Amino acid sequence: MPVVWRHRTASLALSMDEIHVWRAVLNVKAADLDRLQATLSHDERLRVARFRFLRDRRCFIAARGVLRHILAVYVGCEPAALRFCYSGTGKPALATDVGAPDLRFNLSHSHGLAIYVVARGREVGVDLESIQPRFVEDQIAERFFSAREVSALRALPISTQPEAFFNCWTRKEAFVKAKGLGLTIPLNSFEVSLTPGQPAELLSFHADPSEASRWKLAALVPSPGYIAAIAAEGKEWETRLLEWTAPWT
Repeated sequence: MPVVWRHRTASLALSMDEIHVWRAVLNVKAADLDRLQATLSHDERLRVARFRFLRDRRCFIAARGVLRHILAVYVGCEPAALRFCYSGTGKPALATDVGAPDLRFNLSHSHGLAIYVVARGREVGVDLESIQPRFVEDQIAERFFSAREVSALRALPISTQPEAFFNCWTRKEAFVKAKGLGLTIPLNSFEVSLTPGQPAELLSFHADPSEASRWKLAALVPSPGYIAAIAAEGKEWETRLLEWTAPWT
């Protein structure tokens, strides 16, 4: 059954047992990019100026501007009115004075495509990657995955190893981002499923075995050639897929 991404509406109800997953193309027209940049805060514009390459500046403006537009739908304000705060590891959150204390979000982008996740009352993380077969050949798995994950990966046919590699990578990154602890969690200190066609799962977390029962993972193919994963607290939630498109009003 094909995946259906539904277009946005003026207002959205986000229930406690839902995670809204937004897909957005970041290669926007110059006029749209200007409108998105106009919503950014002073510190975000300073970050834009620090990028060396134009493509990176444009990507940040688009990704952050779209994030503001998406969150504004839930908060009920203008995108430019949103204020963010950051954890010690850099995970963004809405400032407490915004008026949406239970709203959680995360984002990831790769090669012109972005995925945003929004939830209420539960931590959430997402990772999106463009499938690059060369990473399978560069011994990255041996450096960052657990021994059991490497064994499972290398036992697969060569033709399916790129998909399996990025299944593993995105699920690990999504979990780390949801936890909000950044690189303080080594990627080989927990294990996830990776075999194509099998459900996304957190199999073990060495520091605290009970963590595997507290989190749920979901896999997603948002566009051909891409793989994404979502990690969120709790087991009783489902995803709702939404498409964000211009105009940026």
